Amino acid sequence: MAYSFVEPVAGLLQIAETDAGVTMANGSSAIPTPPATLGTIVRAFDPTYGEGEFILLLGVASTVIGSLVSYNATTYQTVLVPNTANQDCPVAVAMSANTAALFGWYQIAGNAVIKKTAVAVTPQVTVFLSATAGRVKVLASAGLQVVAARSANLTTIASGTSTVTVTINRPHLQSQIT
Repeated sequence: MAYSFVEPVAGLLQIAETDAGVTMANGSSAIPTPPATLGTIVRAFDPTYGEGEFILLLGVASTVIGSLVSYNATTYQTVLVPNTANQDCPVAVAMSANTAALFGWYQIAGNAVIKKTAVAVTPQVTVFLSATAGRVKVLASAGLQVVAARSANLTTIASGTSTVTVTINRPHLQSQIT
């Protein structure tokens, strides 16, 4: 994936890179390297996947490219999405191996390549959380639905393939259903 910014801003971190940030003058914490700020949303284009929207967030341990994360819209901290009840929070897809204490871009709209578990994926289906944190499945018995997300494949994807392309539009997790 070679995303290019649609509305370029000089000095922004590229979509597939991570940033260790800079330490505040008082030494209290790190912030993304300016001009980037946490929560910034940009649009970028890839010749294969088309246009997408991306948000700058703070990473978490064990993140790999394609991990599904939930994030806090106030602190911008991410968590690999666990399959637990009543989450009702926004989710995004890691564009880099953005681990703990690093900053990076996460996709929130467009055709996103997401890590999946070892199941076949039929075309154009709803996706659900897997028992493996940060991954999706296509079986309703798997857990919570990822709302505003649908597989974009036109043919069945084999169970041995580790990713699936999913069309997302500011996705979030299903809330309480009873």
